[in-house]
Amino acid sequence: MPPFVAAGDPSACLMAPALARRMAAWLYEGVLLFGVAFMAGLLFMAVTRGQGALPAYRHAMQAFAFVIIGIYFVWCWRRGQTLAMKTWRIRVVDAQGGPVSLVRALWRYVLCWLWFLPPLGVVALFKRPMTESAALCLGWVLAWALASRLQRQRQFWHDIWSGTRLIDVPPTR
Repeated sequence: MPPFVAAGDPSACLMAPALARRMAAWLYEGVLLFGVAFMAGLLFMAVTRGQGALPAYRHAMQAFAFVIIGIYFVWCWRRGQTLAMKTWRIRVVDAQGGPVSLVRALWRYVLCWLWFLPPLGVVALFKRPMTESAALCLGWVLAWALASRLQRQRQFWHDIWSGTRLIDVPPTR
């Protein structure tokens, strides 16, 4: 049994941390991702010799950022935590409480885009103003987060579908 699963009922140990704490980690992750995306942009500009800012490279830049952000998350999740998760004492494990495999981490990364793609698709389809777009995105994030309350162990749905869980990490003394 992994060290972070206590003896007794393993399912009780694999309950999700409080939603407020998970969302605080989610927001902090967004702040940290700014740096990851910035470095990806610099690297892309270096590889394209400064041509990456041209409109013709827009989709290539987006694909490159998607891959770099994916590498960051998959690498961290395979080790159990991102920096934000460490800060908020949250760990990602597989459904049995063990380390996350490469395939599960990749699948979790793809499914995590459900936080953003539905509202962004609506925004792209209906060409809404910035304020409406922001409200739609914020409303979707809130609804997606609250949807975890509909599930017995209070995990996010992308975790259920990818076979992963977020669990508490006991404080160190």
